[in-house]
Amino acid sequence: MAGPIIEVTDDSFQAEVLESESPILVDFWAPWCAPCRAIAPLLEEIAEGRDDVRIVKLNVDENQITAAQYQILSIPSLILFNNGAETKRLRPTRSKSQLEEQLELEPAA
Repeated sequence: MAGPIIEVTDDSFQAEVLESESPILVDFWAPWCAPCRAIAPLLEEIAEGRDDVRIVKLNVDENQITAAQYQILSIPSLILFNNGAETKRLRPTRSKSQLEEQLELEPAA
């Protein structure tokens, strides 16, 4: 399940996130957002090192329908989905261990 972070869109959100049988962390972001760019390397590390969660990104400027549906008012916003349902909103942080803690994952050895 682990692998590179992929981009999802309004059109692909249903298939990639809501129909997934495994946990998905969605990073709601925009290219002009400095905090979004700051957490990107942490999310990439987690994506490469974890087999129990997949991470995808949704550009809120280009995909306003989904952003509005999930009431994304500030970015970055991180939402964990499991079995098609929102299960948790995470606080963006600059610490990999804090992000993993919020995901309730054990740090990679």
